Amino acid sequence: MRFSNVVLALFLLAQGLDGVLTYIGVVTFGPGVEANPLIAALVGYLGAATALVTAKTIAAALGIALHVRGVHGAVALLTAFYFAVAILPWVAILYPSIANGGS
Repeated sequence: MRFSNVVLALFLLAQGLDGVLTYIGVVTFGPGVEANPLIAALVGYLGAATALVTAKTIAAALGIALHVRGVHGAVALLTAFYFAVAILPWVAILYPSIANGGS
């Protein structure tokens, strides 16, 4: 499989994980826990599920557009960014035993 296809698959996985983990976080702790003010506002206006499905669908479509245009480095950087600043923090907040190596 080509590097670009793997990067796109990881990007889409990151979007899905971020959406699910954000949903769990917002439902568990309230919309104030969301650090992204745009997403927090959307959650307030549309509800958690609708806001996150909308935001993640747009993000996925834009990532696919970058992939189609051949901007694979940007998709790779965005993927790393999402894992570092969205997914890992949510895992640390929601599942601290996993984040601490299972202890």
